[in-house]
Amino acid sequence: VQLQASGGGSVQAGDSLRLSCAASGRVYNNAAIGWFRQVPGKEREFVAAIRWHGESVKYADSVKGRFTVSRDSAKSTFYLQMNGLVLEDTGVYYCAEAVDFGSMTNLLRSTKYFLWGQGTLVTVSS
Repeated sequence: VQLQASGGGSVQAGDSLRLSCAASGRVYNNAAIGWFRQVPGKEREFVAAIRWHGESVKYADSVKGRFTVSRDSAKSTFYLQMNGLVLEDTGVYYCAEAVDFGSMTNLLRSTKYFLWGQGTLVTVSS
């Protein structure tokens, strides 16, 4: 599987943005796609995750109620809808795939992911 993230850009605080993660190649039965973000000098931070199959999702507390993760199975594409963006949402956003990860809570850990796409930059300004 290869992952291709896109949709980043420069927006103002309060705006919305939708990121996409296109997955190509083999699909695993027990897999999930996670979204992470990173700013220079800081560790990669979990944002949200969704299973390839089923309805389970997970969000970081900092984005709950503002971000929504979803998928289009027919297109093998995952989305991160980001509303009410704030300055702290600035960063490079990555999508990644995890397989046989156990509980959704495990998806908060970047070490659970074996495949990462290239990042897409989101810049939020005041």
